[in-house]
Amino acid sequence: MAEKLAPEKRHSFVHEGQQVFEWDQTLEEVNIYITLPPNVPSKLFHCKVQSKHVEVGIKGNPPYLNVGIKHDLTCPVKTDSSFWTIEDDIMHITLQKREVGHTWSSPIIGQGQLDPYSVDLEQKRLMLQRFQEENPGFDFSQAQFSGNCPDPRTFMGGMRTG
Repeated sequence: MAEKLAPEKRHSFVHEGQQVFEWDQTLEEVNIYITLPPNVPSKLFHCKVQSKHVEVGIKGNPPYLNVGIKHDLTCPVKTDSSFWTIEDDIMHITLQKREVGHTWSSPIIGQGQLDPYSVDLEQKRLMLQRFQEENPGFDFSQAQFSGNCPDPRTFMGGMRTG
């Protein structure tokens, strides 16, 4: 049942007609997907994750995603449980949210921000994901909120199904 509340699609950050990265989020993590340049051995790529900073590049070259000095991560992350992998020419960076349930409007401040409507949809999806985790015997995939969606970090009750 929890799979029904997983992100349906990735958000995309495009700059000057080029896709820089895609991303999605769950209650506990933000995932960034970067399509790597072809013909570069995967062992030459590096990624460094710090609390409010991510750097991605090819060893011996300037980073091509350097999030920190000018553009911080939206929120701090847990560095000890964040990690990165490469598979099929895609770098997948998993950032563990320090504040579980917080809805990010983008992984990087000022880069590819979601519009307010999309942020609201993400917050509702994360809230239903929280309900599903707290009540594993129930299916919340068709649940709807009456009025504004509560913050998934601080919810204390008030939803209807159907």
